[in-house]
Amino acid sequence: MFKFMLVSMLMAVSLALACPVLAFDIKTGVTKESGPFDLFKFGFKAYKNGQKEEAVEAYKYAAEKGHTGSRWALANMYADGDGVAQDDFEAFKIYSEIAQQGVEPGSEDTGFFINALLSLANYYKHGISGSPVKIDLNQARQLYFQVASTFGVPEAQFQLAQMMLAGEGGSANINQAKKWLNQARKSGHPGAMAVFGNILFDEGQSARGLALMTAALDRCKPKDCSWMQSLQEDAFSIASEADRRTAVSLSHSIATGSDD
Repeated sequence: MFKFMLVSMLMAVSLALACPVLAFDIKTGVTKESGPFDLFKFGFKAYKNGQKEEAVEAYKYAAEKGHTGSRWALANMYADGDGVAQDDFEAFKIYSEIAQQGVEPGSEDTGFFINALLSLANYYKHGISGSPVKIDLNQARQLYFQVASTFGVPEAQFQLAQMMLAGEGGSANINQAKKWLNQARKSGHPGAMAVFGNILFDEGQSARGLALMTAALDRCKPKDCSWMQSLQEDAFSIASEADRRTAVSLSHSIATGSDD
């Protein structure tokens, strides 16, 4: 859902750039006095053309005029060190501005707002070295809960469940964690599939748990595959031959979404 919202917004910007009425050349007269959306379009096109310094400048002027998408883009660039020196504290401050601004139900800025909350939760979970932002697990858990419950974002549901399992930012609650993991894995979140499957395996639902862990391996991002593979291999090594066979069959059903 969250990914779809952001992709939809970026597609809308791309279409605006392609439209003869709204399109402008990167070398034409957009200045700091231009409207915020024109500056945002300029920054977006400059970024796509690899002119990141121009993109940053345009985003800054648009952000000063209250354009949420420009704030979001600028914060991401600071967080990633993309076109600017990496500065997590500067990114944190901009994400905080977006979060404090809030969002109207159904607003086109909803995706930016959600992204800001998730980014803030991650900063509170890990802290920012050399800055006033210290680890605050309670705040991180609250932010993940807000995004998980209000917007139904699978990544927030997964992160919230992980904190509940570990008792981070509040008491441990395996039943609530399982609820959030189950919701996230139904949306295809590979990490939620793996962790939920591991819990089911430990609770005695060996075949189904192993099937979820196996299905997760088909969807995992490279940076996450190793820990998921470890869970799956540990379970596979102690599962019975019958459970292994059943798990392989079930994993195909899970992969096609026919086993919810």
